[in-house]
Amino acid sequence: MIPMRSAAYLAAALILAVACAGPGATQAPTAAPTAAPTPTPGPTTAATACDNLAEAESELLATICERGKIVISTDADYAPQSSVTPSGDFEGFDIDVGEEIARRLGVEAEWSAQIWDTIIAGSWSGRWDMSVGSITVTPDREQLFDFTQGYYYAPAMVAVLEGSGFTSIDDLAGEKACVGEDTTYLYWIEGTLDLGQPGIIVRDAPEGMTAHTLETDANCAEAMRAGQTEVGQVFITAEAVIDEAIAADTPIEKLGEPVFYESLSVAFDKNGPEHAALLTVVDDIIGAMHEDGTLTALSMKWYDKDLTKAE
Repeated sequence: MIPMRSAAYLAAALILAVACAGPGATQAPTAAPTAAPTPTPGPTTAATACDNLAEAESELLATICERGKIVISTDADYAPQSSVTPSGDFEGFDIDVGEEIARRLGVEAEWSAQIWDTIIAGSWSGRWDMSVGSITVTPDREQLFDFTQGYYYAPAMVAVLEGSGFTSIDDLAGEKACVGEDTTYLYWIEGTLDLGQPGIIVRDAPEGMTAHTLETDANCAEAMRAGQTEVGQVFITAEAVIDEAIAADTPIEKLGEPVFYESLSVAFDKNGPEHAALLTVVDDIIGAMHEDGTLTALSMKWYDKDLTKAE
């Protein structure tokens, strides 16, 4: 996690003098699909950005203010964090968080749905400005991305097919588990997971466990609902995703307690446009959303529990 940067933000605020929503900003319409506005908005904390563009012409923050929108990527096949409704609107916890960040910047949010592997590979070539997609901070990913402080903390859970006969995680030695590609759940099975701080690894994977990877975690749930036995009898992902799968009649049940807790952050491409000021402002916004209860309210809306504090 990147710590709070209040002092750095104040310095950026002195350089960039006026609100994104103020004179000189061009409001662009949000490209479809769009997301519903956050139901519990807090105060606009990033109230300075757009009038002194000469001081930061090459900065991504200035570009965003000039165009009046921030382009945000997410994997839209990851309910309840992010998904697309039948009417074509984005919805989910990550969507509400991204919308509120944009609102406090004073611009519109435009969402870019991408597959997980494309986002996590980095080198976005300027196709979007940041990713609000439940990205876990790991030392390897810190080589590719700059991260804000965490905006929530997700417990990783193990689920098994109903009637499998497994009664504890220790029973899963030598079993095959379905996980998304290039995820922390895969790294946990491989024994390579490094969460740094404040992530917590509660226990190691059972001896001999192997992974069957699909493009996203949601594909594992879909395969199990379809009775595709090749994916195995075990599914490992965030607890909220398992809850969503069970609600969608996937014949699985949770097994044991969370195996690790991961901190999820907003990511910026290190190979992209200069974004130091934007990173500082967004980090400060997330800190304010923690302090004013906005993130807790959104967590309660989507998860019926407060996942904004490390357990």
